[in-house]
Amino acid sequence: MVKNLFVTGGVSSSLGKGIFAASLAKLLQARGYRVTIQKFDPYINIDPGTLNPYEHGECYVTEDGAETDLDLGHYERFLNVRTSQANNVTTGRVYQTVIDMERRGDFLGKTVQVIPHITDEIQRRMLLLGETGDYDIVITEIGGTVGDIESLPYIESIRQLHWRLGKNDCLVVHLTLIPYLAAAGELKTKPTQHSVKLLLEAGVQPDILVCRTEHALSQELRRKVALFCNVNINAVIEARDAASIYDVPLEMLRENIDRIVLAKLRLPSSGEPDLQDWRDFLTRLKNPKTDVRIGLVGKYTELQDAYKSIQEAFIHAGAANECKVVLEHIQSESIDENNAARLLGSLHGVLVAPGFGERGIEGKIAAIRHVRENNIPFLGVCLGMQCAVVEFARHVLNMDGAHSTEINPNTPYPVIDKMKDQADLKEMGGTMRLGAYPCRIFRKTKAYAVYGKTNIEERHRHRFEFNNDYLKDFEAGGMIASGINPQQNLVEIIELRNHPWFLGVQFHPEFGSTVESPSPLFRHFVRAALEFKEKEPQMQGAAVPEGARHAF
Repeated sequence: MVKNLFVTGGVSSSLGKGIFAASLAKLLQARGYRVTIQKFDPYINIDPGTLNPYEHGECYVTEDGAETDLDLGHYERFLNVRTSQANNVTTGRVYQTVIDMERRGDFLGKTVQVIPHITDEIQRRMLLLGETGDYDIVITEIGGTVGDIESLPYIESIRQLHWRLGKNDCLVVHLTLIPYLAAAGELKTKPTQHSVKLLLEAGVQPDILVCRTEHALSQELRRKVALFCNVNINAVIEARDAASIYDVPLEMLRENIDRIVLAKLRLPSSGEPDLQDWRDFLTRLKNPKTDVRIGLVGKYTELQDAYKSIQEAFIHAGAANECKVVLEHIQSESIDENNAARLLGSLHGVLVAPGFGERGIEGKIAAIRHVRENNIPFLGVCLGMQCAVVEFARHVLNMDGAHSTEINPNTPYPVIDKMKDQADLKEMGGTMRLGAYPCRIFRKTKAYAVYGKTNIEERHRHRFEFNNDYLKDFEAGGMIASGINPQQNLVEIIELRNHPWFLGVQFHPEFGSTVESPSPLFRHFVRAALEFKEKEPQMQGAAVPEGARHAF
């Protein structure tokens, strides 16, 4: 029988439930168990696809086209196992299903209520992945914090499942905070006690407490938490702040949480988990032989989570090249033709990020013109690729006023236009070109050198596409389509013939990058930046451009 483990959070949001869940899953996977993770989000949106990144961070896209919470990216990066639509459920999706059932008359005239109808649907979805027979353990992360009104149906569902399945087949892990008060010079357990009290009032007794803390937990403090929260002292787990999210599995291993979980689930835990590849990755990550400075040009650079998958893909690519990537977050609204050289001049590579809307577009175009004219390695992702097309049309092909019809519907040169199957769509949610699609790469191109094969699949999230009416003009001018979708003949990859490394991709290679399998595009982009640095020794002493610095 599949085992179910639920991860809840208390005291504060952003404690790292997703990282903890992924770390625990990694330890169990390294012991040979088949593990998956699912996320239940309490907001009423059907999915996060229509949410502004400032609201919710990055919207992660799975291979089957689900727009999901960014934590699913962590699950994939840690486990190297693909997630799907079934791995992310929202309150909106749950209510939509129940209301549709009521409209069909499935409830035979009964009054539809939160209990039992909503909680029954939540439980059905919680158990769905386990019923496939593909997994030994299913970890379910509950978004938000205990005590939120929105989370109450999920906590009630856990209570019912805990009773139905029994303690040997169903565990509850509660992630909480033990803050340090500098004025008093001590850690305080009261927030954790109150958080557990809220769980107990809802009828749920946590089996394991994972305590986020800045300082080590003494045995005396662990004993106090165990006493007041009704758990065994060995089930009070210290979760210290780590230098990197990739350190967390080893930190949890030192706390023996994998053995504790398996013991409570009555599963074998002999030997040690096989984490050699993970340790090798951390060794390369922490002992780089060199470094490069790469600019991330985007409109959401103030929010770290807005480009989470891109940041993590650079970590994977940097470790693969034994190189530290110093990522410069540059707000695209701050760039123009006059200051592009000053802001970007000391970089060894520039990535122009994806996004939607007009804000910051001209800054992205100015940045692309600078890197194109100065032979700086460039990678454009989704909108970044489209901006590269617009820039080339304006400044090389002399198409004055060229633009995307997303930004200027009346442009005289619509080099980027809405896809034909998107033209008549009215609803915004879940209607873009989403998920993995094939791409055929032409030989003797930079794209082929990156992937080493002619047929690939990458994930997409867009409505607008290169306008093939202009393809001959672009290829005559030196920008070629090196990758196309074979079914619809859509341009997937563009590159410049006479540039050391200049690629734009309509897809999102960052979504497929994992610790074990770094994205080929990011890996080769970092390598190109290294080669550029070696060819430009005078740049090594250049001033760091303006903008936030993030060293990975």
